[in-house]
Amino acid sequence: MPVTESIQFADRVNRIVVSPAMAVAAEAEKLRQRGVDVADFSLGEPDFPTPEHIKQAAISAIQQNYTKYTAAAGIAPLRQAIVEWHRAHLGSNYEPSECVVTTGGKHALFHTISCLISRGDEVLIPAPYWVSFPDMVKYAGGTPVLVPTVAEEHFQLRAAEVHRAITERTRLLILNSPCNPTGAVIPQKEYEEILGVCLRRGIWLLADECYSHFVYEPEKPYSIASVRDSKPYIIVAGSCSKTFSMTGWRMGYALAPAPLAAAMMKVQSQSVSNPTSIAQHAALGAMRGPMDTVGVMLAEYARRRKRMLEGLRAIAGVRCTEPQGAFYLFPDFTARVADRGAVDTTALARTLLERAHVAAVPGEAFGAPGYIRFSYATSMERIEEGLRRLERFFAAAGAAA
Repeated sequence: MPVTESIQFADRVNRIVVSPAMAVAAEAEKLRQRGVDVADFSLGEPDFPTPEHIKQAAISAIQQNYTKYTAAAGIAPLRQAIVEWHRAHLGSNYEPSECVVTTGGKHALFHTISCLISRGDEVLIPAPYWVSFPDMVKYAGGTPVLVPTVAEEHFQLRAAEVHRAITERTRLLILNSPCNPTGAVIPQKEYEEILGVCLRRGIWLLADECYSHFVYEPEKPYSIASVRDSKPYIIVAGSCSKTFSMTGWRMGYALAPAPLAAAMMKVQSQSVSNPTSIAQHAALGAMRGPMDTVGVMLAEYARRRKRMLEGLRAIAGVRCTEPQGAFYLFPDFTARVADRGAVDTTALARTLLERAHVAAVPGEAFGAPGYIRFSYATSMERIEEGLRRLERFFAAAGAAA
């Protein structure tokens, strides 16, 4: 037996899987390497370039030799800029000592869970959920407890459902609003009622604000951290990836009570030492620079959302709610799963990729069998091509049936 087949991995590794969205993207890339044209709706990555002033901030940092280690929690000017930006745009009131710069928003989430969750702790996660939430909890030894939401209520979590799901072992609630994969936005009043439940029951609330600025009218950017006296009970995980089209820069942040922020910094100091110095200076340029590119992106996403929604709803048997934020559609394909011999949406998505060369992520990855996630963070040209392929694929499947 080869040595690699006899390796005994730690339980924490065996409890998790490769990100399903990344797995679909990898399969799509294999097809592209063979010369196949793929209409790719898999990854949630803005197709807009990083704004010029942010790139210039990074270039300037290199030229000024800002290429050394930094403080584990990030450079002081960036931490100051983050809390000022969050205060100006989202109404919070944090201090730099309550801010940790991280290597992407995902790292802020990972640090939070690593610092708060022990074996046996329960973490409430609304479903459909972002693919990494349950695995992060499992990695830490905790137990994910899913709280279902439904399309008929626009996938919005209700405070009453949170209350019913809490047990004596519940330690944390993770909220992602706007939501990946559904695009759901929790109404401000409901969000505050959820916070109230958490306060009364003594559990933390982790607010993933990755898509905070991608909300469609009449919604507005909102942070639960703007609620008076909420700061001791919540953690905010933020990111430059979507707002500033900086996915590859891996820049995020956590805002939390100072003792928890210090614990996150300790974990970071023993894992990555510090986020990349050059990327931190790019993020500093983002936080202190203009926000006009956000409006441009949001207007284009709204246009794409409208077209994708029309196209998917035109497929017989497919139902799709209108997302209120982010850049995803999450249609229900339950009525079409049996087409072409598929047994679930994982098989259907695989067939779509292999035969129609359309890449999308099956709902099983998000705890929602029967659904498929489509990202419209791609050009209108690719959207039109992808919709044509979907129309042909399902029309042929209907004729065959």
